[in-house]
Amino acid sequence: MKRTSSLLVAGLTAACATTPTAASAAPRPAPTGRGAVVSAEPVAAMAPDRVRAYLADVHPVLGSPRPRHAVTAYRVVYRTITPGGRPTTASGVVALPDGRGAVRAVGFAHGTHAARDIAGSVAEDGQGRVAAIYYAGAGYAGVAPDYLGLGLGPGFHPYGHAASEASASLDLLRAARAVAAAHGRRLEREVLLTGFSQGGQAAMALGRELQRGADPYLRLRALAPVSGPYDIRHQQIPESLRKGTGLDARTSVFYTAYVTVTWQRMYGLYRKPSEVFKEPYASRVEKLFDGRKDFEEIGPHLPGNLRALLTPSYIARLRHPSGVLARAMREADGTCGWRPRVPVRLFGASGDEQVTYRNTRACLRALRAAGARPSSVDFGPGTRHFGTLFAGLPATLAWFGTLTSARPR
Repeated sequence: MKRTSSLLVAGLTAACATTPTAASAAPRPAPTGRGAVVSAEPVAAMAPDRVRAYLADVHPVLGSPRPRHAVTAYRVVYRTITPGGRPTTASGVVALPDGRGAVRAVGFAHGTHAARDIAGSVAEDGQGRVAAIYYAGAGYAGVAPDYLGLGLGPGFHPYGHAASEASASLDLLRAARAVAAAHGRRLEREVLLTGFSQGGQAAMALGRELQRGADPYLRLRALAPVSGPYDIRHQQIPESLRKGTGLDARTSVFYTAYVTVTWQRMYGLYRKPSEVFKEPYASRVEKLFDGRKDFEEIGPHLPGNLRALLTPSYIARLRHPSGVLARAMREADGTCGWRPRVPVRLFGASGDEQVTYRNTRACLRALRAAGARPSSVDFGPGTRHFGTLFAGLPATLAWFGTLTSARPR
């Protein structure tokens, strides 16, 4: 969920052309309407060998399979809604392979970060941009939202709020249709969805909305989330609070502080920070999550374990939530409690030190209880959290390729 440091080595800029004149035309923005394009500007144009160099610099495993297509990636600002349903804008990446005619979209939802400028629409090494270019190199349209409040979107990021993750992701898919059409491509109706960590939760939430018919054109084809925190109340938080679980204490502190500050902004979780945070953290923690800092900057200002951060009364509330806290957890969880009518494969790792693999097992149980027949892949006890991202990208690409009607043209 947090980013790795120095994802790209020196020389990435040489692998990216940021001002391609041949693909600079942007679709006209609509004055109103969810998914209307406000702006679309190219941020990268790469021949297949440069796509491979870019991806291999992020992680060697991403250099294979060898990209078959040249790729142009666009930074897209589009119209969407806030958690309360009011109009706003958000940003994301749409990466198109070369060619003409129909192209199938792979929607990728990124993992946790707290800083705006790490988002894929802004950062060359942002997860969303990397994933979008990866899938586009294989012949798909890569579509990667920044979510609300990250990248170029206004306001704060409603971290882990499944409904707004889904609405922001859906509206970028709508915008991607206009971007593709402006460059001679038609986005096919059926969409493949994946996402990593927080994005696994987002992918499940978006899949449910597409199956419900949230868009008259777009249809869900397959779901392949990776290492998602699908059950915060019953799995992620209890494991974070329990000693000796194998979860990394410092990242658990970061995630818990982040989600608590977010819940305060959305639901009014407490009257004053000292009700939930111990001093000296109570006076500083809200200011840390200002959209300008990420784990590397925030982590040193937080303690090394949750018992040093949280008051005993708030720990008790987390264990037995009620009222607004229970509502916040309900609106974060439940993304696996439905019956997909498409193939579903969950990827994760029993060695994950940040998002307990119990989340994946719980999601499998919920899907099966609803009548679905999902499959799963455990990358094993030797694979850490970010290892599932770099294992998951090629694994999801390979699995999508086994679905005959889901193969790129």
